[in-house]
Amino acid sequence: MSQQYRSRPLGNGVALSEAYDTALLDLDGVVYAGGHAVVHAVESLGTAREGGMHLAYVTNNALRTPDAVAEHLTELGVPAEPADVITSAQAVARLMADQLPAGAKVLVVGGEGLRVALRERGLVPVESADDDPAAVAQGFGGPDLPWGRFAEAAYAITRGAVWFASNTDLTIPGARGIAPGNGAAVEVVRIATGAEPQVAGKPLPPMHRETVLRTGAKRPLVVGDRLDTDIEGAFNGGVDSLLVLTGVTDAAQLLAAGPRYRPTYVDRDLRGLLTGQPEVSEEDGGFRCGGWTAAVRGDALALEGEGDAIDGLRALCGAAWTYAGEGSCELDVAKAVAGLEL
Repeated sequence: MSQQYRSRPLGNGVALSEAYDTALLDLDGVVYAGGHAVVHAVESLGTAREGGMHLAYVTNNALRTPDAVAEHLTELGVPAEPADVITSAQAVARLMADQLPAGAKVLVVGGEGLRVALRERGLVPVESADDDPAAVAQGFGGPDLPWGRFAEAAYAITRGAVWFASNTDLTIPGARGIAPGNGAAVEVVRIATGAEPQVAGKPLPPMHRETVLRTGAKRPLVVGDRLDTDIEGAFNGGVDSLLVLTGVTDAAQLLAAGPRYRPTYVDRDLRGLLTGQPEVSEEDGGFRCGGWTAAVRGDALALEGEGDAIDGLRALCGAAWTYAGEGSCELDVAKAVAGLEL
């Protein structure tokens, strides 16, 4: 049988914060959105930490330094040290240091987080293509990044500089909604140059390597809101994952996910760390979770029952992913999802 949504054989009632030693938490859309904490995040993380779970904050956002991120988290009520924060800026800096000589000049298209990470690896940030940089490092620069920075990157790359990108997330969630991410900015430079960057961030191996080196996790659980970075990154690293529905992924996108984008667990928010995930069982051609049963009816998913809506979504995942096998589910899911009112 193809991969289904199901809990690992931990036994019902075993909290994820007890089953895993380290939570590798994405930040944007999981812990905070813009300048505010996501609902239930602060108290859930506090309880998990008090119970002995190590919390590490793993973000593709290369704009801020680990010190600044840790300070922001602490202000929100989530005490954190800079060593608890792992960024794609750190991952791309290590990737570059492995290929460039010590002291190499690097044109920076991004924020202070990227500059600090490069200096930590013995590389020298510069601001102009006329400084003859050996490489270009591009990371999220925030809404105030001048358009001219993309031109400098294009000039340097066409002159032979090696191009690196911290990540290629096309969007980033914020307090006012979804905004263009570093991936959108990377596309600008790609169109101008025809070049392809080396990418370090989730879901690619350099970010997983950086995270393991810095956290020392033995039984990690990746926690994120994005299928194409957080969950795929966990798949690539061979570790379990929890998808929370507080960021960019909605129920319909989750049900359509192919195998490498399917999380081990799904929950509304970070309260899911503190609970044992219920079993999704196959019964009489359908999939049952809690008080809900999901099944394929013709060209659509059907859902019957009552209870916690998130259990209904888990049952739907079992039906959709088993039907799709190694592909993506193309069934009509609108009616079933609408009935859950998630």
